[in-house]
Amino acid sequence: MGEKRKYTARTFFNDLHLWLGLLSGIIIFLVCLSGTLLTYEEEIEALFSDKIKITAAGNAQNIEKLIAHVETETKGKVTSVFIPSDKSEPQEYIVTLNPEERRGTKVLVNPYNSQFVVPKKTFADDFMFVMFRLHRWLLFNSNIGRPIVGVATIIFLILSVTGIILWFPRKIKWKYLKQGFKIKTRANWKRINHDLHNTLGFYSCLLILIMGLTGLCWSFEDYRNLLSSALGAKVFGERGKQEQLPSFSTNNDKEISYVQAIALANKHLNYSGDLRIVLPNSRNKNYTISKLNDKKWTTIGFDVVTIDTYGRVLKSKFYEDIPLNEKIASAIKPLHTGTIFGGISKLLYFFACLIATSLPVTGTIIWYHKLKKNKKWYLS
Repeated sequence: MGEKRKYTARTFFNDLHLWLGLLSGIIIFLVCLSGTLLTYEEEIEALFSDKIKITAAGNAQNIEKLIAHVETETKGKVTSVFIPSDKSEPQEYIVTLNPEERRGTKVLVNPYNSQFVVPKKTFADDFMFVMFRLHRWLLFNSNIGRPIVGVATIIFLILSVTGIILWFPRKIKWKYLKQGFKIKTRANWKRINHDLHNTLGFYSCLLILIMGLTGLCWSFEDYRNLLSSALGAKVFGERGKQEQLPSFSTNNDKEISYVQAIALANKHLNYSGDLRIVLPNSRNKNYTISKLNDKKWTTIGFDVVTIDTYGRVLKSKFYEDIPLNEKIASAIKPLHTGTIFGGISKLLYFFACLIATSLPVTGTIIWYHKLKKNKKWYLS
């Protein structure tokens, strides 16, 4: 009888990687496949629908009149306005139809003729919504699907770490190490499949880890709170939230108009960029105006100015001055979706997610042929 093989740490990581991969493979495949498509969700939807472009005919209408027009037509209350720097794009108005409504309804308006712009719904919109539900909840009810996807994400993180450990050869020498950086295309198909799993997994591992660690914020509230505590900044804490700042008035004060508030914000944020105005309401009497410089290298680098209704600038918050922990906390979603650096990061995320989709397939093929032969498989 042959000598019994010693059960080493590497053997443990190999077994852990194998069995966790087999147990979670189909779920990881579905989550990654839907994630790959969602990377270009907007582009896919736009491909099958008419482009929403408007013709700039003269000067845009007064924002006061546009808000009044939207409220009259919708019988709701405008809570915020988005004014794109691209004059060929419509303005976006968020309208609440009742006080209990949290997020409101989006209304697109041509500012040159005050007409509503209604995007034509296509099958691509329905398809991408199915992909969204598949990615987040596996098409189940959210209470059931969310924890399943969360557990599968944790497993995928473990697979990524163990995969990197197994990527390193037993002997750390360059002649062995360099084999893990390339795919031997002239080898037999089993070796090519192994390299597709091993090498592509290595190249995509960092982005997979980022996507997994950020994705858990949607699956587990406790994890999100723990991450917030570790960062010292609230994850998702700034979404739709106005900062409460005290304001005061005197007998000589006169309330400014929306137009004056925007002009004052643009004076402080003196550059071209997309502008979002959160209007004063019963709970907060101030304007919160954020702007993203068209020349920014990131899609989250908003500068924010808070102005009271009498035209006093209460606070200016520039992205460059925000502490690193707050920047990371505010970047969780774009870090997960790949939109943080625009087109370049989206392309990298697309390929990383596509590779992640292939890993359960290539890994299962490796396991199947080892099982079929029932003996040690030496790579040719």
